[in-house]
Amino acid sequence: MKGKILKGIGGFYYISTEDKIIECKARGNFRYKGLKPMVGDNVEIKIENGKGRIEKIEERHSELIRPTVANVTLAFVVFAIKNPDLNFDLLNRFLVLCESNNIKAIVCLNKVDLVDEEERNLLKEKINEIGYDVLFINAKAGIGIESLKERIKGNVTVLCGPSGAGKSTLINKLTNKEHMETGSVSEKLGRGKHTTRHSELIEVENGYIVDTPGFSTLDITFIEKEDLKNYFPDFEEYNNSCKFRGCMHHKEPGCSVKEAVEEGKINKFRYEFYIRTLEEILNGRKYK
Repeated sequence: MKGKILKGIGGFYYISTEDKIIECKARGNFRYKGLKPMVGDNVEIKIENGKGRIEKIEERHSELIRPTVANVTLAFVVFAIKNPDLNFDLLNRFLVLCESNNIKAIVCLNKVDLVDEEERNLLKEKINEIGYDVLFINAKAGIGIESLKERIKGNVTVLCGPSGAGKSTLINKLTNKEHMETGSVSEKLGRGKHTTRHSELIEVENGYIVDTPGFSTLDITFIEKEDLKNYFPDFEEYNNSCKFRGCMHHKEPGCSVKEAVEEGKINKFRYEFYIRTLEEILNGRKYK
């Protein structure tokens, strides 16, 4: 029988199968392989004497450490559009983290009522230019929620972004928190309130949403210096056109990316962020 791990607590895993949620333990030999089941894992399970056991963990497409969840395919990168003003360096950092984890990112700008249409259009154009879709929302008022739910379909979705951007409010709106607290997993665990710190997948619109905000660390020094350029979609068409193979678009002559910046084809501030990030990686500095 196949299923997906929705939650794990104290060595027990709660697997969503076609018709019900089954409580399972994992086979002991996973420990010897250095493999531990994660929320989001697609697994094969076996039921013997009324007890479930995870027999196989399928290959993961992505793996996050904080929050600990596998196979995330989509991230809503949530920022307030105003109060405070949008910090593009911080936004770029979240986008690079999504790209490095093989997760498609959509920028969600909250508190949309605080700006006029002209400012919305300028921000949309600027973010579209670097390769990302933008959705305008108001989490408290429920504006844009249906549009987000459309995109959740078929995905495992995490929310990330700075504190105070409205992620928790948005998670509650998307998951219908009252339903979440009385759902099958909660009944199985016998808990009345959503107090756990563990990641949990909540089924929403034929997809799943991780019920904790993502990326509690913004350190990106784990990225290899040669790989960083691959996490900038706006560089993609120029990456292999440079004079030198393996060009890092920094101090090398004949660099197509630098030429594209000079010609206005790549946003200058985005390129400058890339250089600062590259130097951070080269120097092993931690982001604070």
